Amino acid sequence: MNISTIATVTVPVSDQERALAFYTGALGFELRTDNPFPMGRWLTVAPKGAESTLLLASWFPDMAPIGGMVLISRDLDELAATLGEHGVAVEGPSDEPWGRQLLFNDPFGNGYAVIQA
Repeated sequence: MNISTIATVTVPVSDQERALAFYTGALGFELRTDNPFPMGRWLTVAPKGAESTLLLASWFPDMAPIGGMVLISRDLDELAATLGEHGVAVEGPSDEPWGRQLLFNDPFGNGYAVIQA
């Protein structure tokens, strides 16, 4: 197989500016690209140092929110506090048989699990 990595995952959002504020503010991601695109903006964000990016796409109005995206954090308690400061409802952190995790949704209903590593 010649595929070596996942480059971008499309995340459906209804408001790109609001999504950018959430992902860079509440999650601390960095802006990677913000270019004009025929249907909006080609807007990507990622955790600092990550290869893969999230494309915050508003041009798929019928695309259902994604679920099951798994992120990694070194400090779930700090992340839970930061998300709470941004008005995000958080489930956890909780200790599970596979490790510690935290669950939340972005403002557009996309669901994330964050595990501690």
